[in-house]
Amino acid sequence: MDVDSIECVSSVDGMEEEEIPHHDNDHRNNHPFLAKPRNNVLPTAIAPATSVHELLECPVCTNSMYPPIHQCHNGHTLCSTCKARVHNRCPTCRQELGDIRCLALEKVAESLELPCKYYHLGCPEIFPYYSKLKHEAVCNFRPYNCPYAGSECSVVGDIPFLVAHLRDDHKVDMHTGCTFNHRYVKSNPREVENATWMLTVFHCFGQYFCLHFEAFQLGMAPVYMAFLRFMGDENEARNYSYSLEVGGNGRKLMWEGTPRSIRDSHRKVRDSHDGLIIQRNMALFFSGGDKKELKLRVTGRIWKEQQNPDAPPCMPNVCS
Repeated sequence: MDVDSIECVSSVDGMEEEEIPHHDNDHRNNHPFLAKPRNNVLPTAIAPATSVHELLECPVCTNSMYPPIHQCHNGHTLCSTCKARVHNRCPTCRQELGDIRCLALEKVAESLELPCKYYHLGCPEIFPYYSKLKHEAVCNFRPYNCPYAGSECSVVGDIPFLVAHLRDDHKVDMHTGCTFNHRYVKSNPREVENATWMLTVFHCFGQYFCLHFEAFQLGMAPVYMAFLRFMGDENEARNYSYSLEVGGNGRKLMWEGTPRSIRDSHRKVRDSHDGLIIQRNMALFFSGGDKKELKLRVTGRIWKEQQNPDAPPCMPNVCS
């Protein structure tokens, strides 16, 4: 499905419907969260013990070495993964490697404590050498992958960096507020191929949320799906909930759930069916008319859990 074959007409937080141009940058220049991208490198903290760290660096892949650490007869070392890649020849002196392990270096590594590899992004933790990898796989300071759907973007960074990247490089629409009203229009809904769009980033409660809309085959049935992702970690995402509603001709479908973290890819969310799913026949029924054109309106809101029950409801464009 060609992205240009679907029109998104959106009104946010009670505003009148209007067509939102996807590539007009003029309206973005004065938007409250459109500051210039900031450098994604924070001031460095403590550096690891460089000389010992270099000893533990594989000369082939330059990654840190973990047992079994191999060495040749001349004492040159490399990691077990690269041993197979070099066809049992030392990459330094070209001598045959054999099956000699460098037990002394493995012991040295066992005695080391090193900072997390994301120390320059703010992680203050220090770990034994052999525990570091396990922590780094789940470190809260590790960079996020770009959440843009519809392309395989390799950009990584923290949330402010990615928000600016989405705005400037992917031209994603940005809105402030906790309610939304989107209308999806497609001229030939009988042609449903796998396609995905991230139409909007919302800023509310001091956080960022990505609204997605998908069209794909669920088994043999063509379906549409809408869902929300939270730009942050899963434990933070649990503090928020959202609802989605679609309807027409006196009928409606509703969905309520917790936004998924962008740590989960949009494909993973889609394949888990964690969102509002509309069968094509139902979508055409909601569209009315002769069912030759899809006109699907999806409305919703975002709210924060465990709020003060006496607090006033979230008002358009004033969530913070």
